[in-house]
Amino acid sequence: MTYRAAPGRYETMQYRNAGASGLKLPVLSLGLWQNFGGARDYPGAFEILGAAFDAGITHFDLANNYGPPPGSAEELFGQVLARDFRPYRDELIVSSKAGYNMWSGPYGEWGSRKSLIASADQSLKRLGLDYVDIFYSHRFDPKTPLEETMGALATLVAQGKTLYVGISNYPREETRQAHAILKSLGVPCIIHQPSYSILNRWIEDDKTIDAAADLGIGMIAFSPLAQGILSGKYNTGDTKGARGTSNNPFLKADNIKPETLAAVAPLGAIAKARGQTMPQLALAWVLRRKEMTSALIGVRTLEQLKDNLGVLNNMDFAADELAAIDAATKGGLMDHKPRW
Repeated sequence: MTYRAAPGRYETMQYRNAGASGLKLPVLSLGLWQNFGGARDYPGAFEILGAAFDAGITHFDLANNYGPPPGSAEELFGQVLARDFRPYRDELIVSSKAGYNMWSGPYGEWGSRKSLIASADQSLKRLGLDYVDIFYSHRFDPKTPLEETMGALATLVAQGKTLYVGISNYPREETRQAHAILKSLGVPCIIHQPSYSILNRWIEDDKTIDAAADLGIGMIAFSPLAQGILSGKYNTGDTKGARGTSNNPFLKADNIKPETLAAVAPLGAIAKARGQTMPQLALAWVLRRKEMTSALIGVRTLEQLKDNLGVLNNMDFAADELAAIDAATKGGLMDHKPRW
């Protein structure tokens, strides 16, 4: 059966400009990290991807090493583009990144010109595209001159391989430096993708979010549910499929602080009083800031997608609700500032 997108797909989704750029992103973007790898079959993947687009989610976020195995998420999404999304290519924002380990040897990670341009070419082949809409430097490389890394991004724009460029996991000063270098090359840095959640506030503490606002850089948060902690599943013990019980290198269930889990119960009460689920509260909290263009959701099931979309019904907070959230999480915050 030929896929036809829902006629009313733009009726309920909200869109925000990525910083000072003209590019609008949906307030919820779909990330393909971890849930769309080699173990996901096409029908199961497209059930979620098609439903997301039908709901107005136009932005699909990838990276060279998303899977597992590395590269498989781009390969799967490339199949979706070829078989179902091709008529809608100009309605889609497809993003990819390079910087974390992808292939063996000294050129398969970090931020050299060799690595970024080779990786971009590989990603385009896997995706079956001539260009991506956004290409990111996935992390700051302390051993490569930032001029080289940003110069590689500018080259990709000049070659027509990406329309826009961004950075991910860059702290405040590196964000300012990257922006200045790209500006000198005539290429704006339109977006920054950091981790950010109720439990992970490093971009506020580091003032990276303030720097981005000053510079006209949009922000798109990954892990707004703190890798599933803010779904409440780790408190219930029902962790089937949870990232902390998989081979996820960024979160292990056994390493979650008791103080962090203790903060989740009162957050659940706040969510209930607002008529929301825990994930909806977490997403609304991230999106409460005007600097935040979008939040990346990493859903595993269609039910999770539908639940996340419910945030659109209530994205405003009263001052006393924000104060209650701060009080609940005091002592339970996670330290996820990027380190090299």
